[in-house]
Amino acid sequence: MQTVIEVRELNKSFNGQAVISNANLQINKGEIYGFLGPNGSGKTTIMKILLNLVKPTTGIVKVFGETLKEDDYTYLKRIGSMIEYPIFFDKMTAAENLAIHCEYVGFYDKQVIQETLEIVGLADVGDKRVTEFSLGMKQRLGIARAIITKPELLILDEPINGLDPIGIKEIRELILKLSHEYGITVLISSHIVSEIEQIADTIGVINHGKVLKEVRLSEIKAEMTAYLELSVDQAEKASYILAEKLGLKNFKVLDGQTIRIYEQTHAQSEINQVLVLNQILVEKMEAKQNTLEDYFLNMINGSGK
Repeated sequence: MQTVIEVRELNKSFNGQAVISNANLQINKGEIYGFLGPNGSGKTTIMKILLNLVKPTTGIVKVFGETLKEDDYTYLKRIGSMIEYPIFFDKMTAAENLAIHCEYVGFYDKQVIQETLEIVGLADVGDKRVTEFSLGMKQRLGIARAIITKPELLILDEPINGLDPIGIKEIRELILKLSHEYGITVLISSHIVSEIEQIADTIGVINHGKVLKEVRLSEIKAEMTAYLELSVDQAEKASYILAEKLGLKNFKVLDGQTIRIYEQTHAQSEINQVLVLNQILVEKMEAKQNTLEDYFLNMINGSGK
């Protein structure tokens, strides 16, 4: 599989303060890579380094197989990006904004403006000025500006930040469309786990400037264990009963009232009956499954920060 972005042992410091520490990334052609981390974790800094807007302190950065050089900007013709909040000429229309951008970057196929507006769902805004756009419309226009030159790689920094549920759904569907129908490789950052879960092929988890892990989402989903969570009045006694009366071995006592059973050899009704008959008050019994959010939080909390 062809590698589009490769980052090795990347470090970046500002005024002696390390913001990126020994970061490693690998993004393959055609995939949606979800860059997942809390606000301030270093996602935007790495994206700016990939675009040569910020220079690394040390480390190797390769884009399209070529090592990034300090004064090299030619490769940017193959990339579309939207970093932080997109800025436009508010008194102009979407088409006028895109026309100015095309002229600025030396892209003169004016027919592609309307085609791009159709792709992002802004074909019918007519003469409406950008100042009249909703936040979701502005985000879509930002993506339109990023893809109008038909890039191979799209870098999006928190594109759903601040959007309402409808706007989030529209951006999600747009990103999937750009990947699946147009073959664009996408690097998207977010701190919203549920959204990354719905679109990403691979996730990279970052916290305090350190990339903690890169993993295929399919691998995480395969490990999302189903379990039965019990809330009881005497967890220690209940655990003894589960082991002795039902022969259960794969369960975990979380605290004085909560038990998670990972075996699925007994029906809930049978477990409840045995506990009740042994004077255990079962306050709650609920079937659950580990989620990407659980995975993410465990990764972040286990980072020692």
